[in-house]
Amino acid sequence: MIKKNKRYFLIFVLPTLAAFIMAFVWPFFQGIYLSFCKFVTTSNATFVGFDNYIAAFQDESFLSSFWFTVAFVIVSVVFINVFAFIIGYVLTMGIRGSNIFRTTFFMPNLIGGIVLGYIWQLIFNGILLNYGKTIVSDATFGFWGLIILMCWQQVGYMMIIYIAGFQGIPNDLYEAAKIDGASKPQLLRKITIPMMMPSITICTFLTLTNSFKLFDQNLALTNGLPGVVGATGTTVYKTQMLALNIYNTFYQNANTRGVGQAKAVMFFIIVAAIALIQLYCTRKKEVQQ
Repeated sequence: MIKKNKRYFLIFVLPTLAAFIMAFVWPFFQGIYLSFCKFVTTSNATFVGFDNYIAAFQDESFLSSFWFTVAFVIVSVVFINVFAFIIGYVLTMGIRGSNIFRTTFFMPNLIGGIVLGYIWQLIFNGILLNYGKTIVSDATFGFWGLIILMCWQQVGYMMIIYIAGFQGIPNDLYEAAKIDGASKPQLLRKITIPMMMPSITICTFLTLTNSFKLFDQNLALTNGLPGVVGATGTTVYKTQMLALNIYNTFYQNANTRGVGQAKAVMFFIIVAAIALIQLYCTRKKEVQQ
């Protein structure tokens, strides 16, 4: 019976496999090819070699967006995971009304990024108006505005993952450690954190990738502003993330779509490499523990 069923395996797999190839595999490799071309539409692409990549590296706004994104990712990943870890730990201590708090912290994750961006823009501008400023008056305001927005949206989601991790730690470990005279800091360092490494791995990966590819919140909150004229005469937007820079390069000028595609390929390589390194490092600690 099993051998007979195997005969029909390809029949059932083929439709899904064909859809996956047409919707994901083919566009992926076509995108890589187009990054080496000059084009307005995909039907009139002209191969130009590495010219698009050279132009991307010579683009001052791209380099500025890259370093802004790196700084944003480092700060947001640390803040989101620390806050989510602490809140998740507190809400597993059996305090009264913990379910209400869990729901409240998770709710912002259900709101769309564009909506959040405009809501927080109104909040920040309302506060800064008292000082004659706006969220786009200074790059520092925009940077920390994005950090606050991202933390407010993502902490609740990561908190749920950490709570699941806390609930999976056997109480016997804590009881045995307390009998041996372990203090609360020692319990946290020697038991809680090592046992939470699977949750830390997942949350770090999610916050890392979400922060790198942030687009809609950036577009709605600051749209990359403020802008200054760079050394090459081009406008450099001080709070522009990489995803927004790629979008503007691709869609604002039809003659630079190949450059935008090259930026997108480099962006994919950077995010994939960093995410894989992070997964390797954190999973290695899981094995060691």
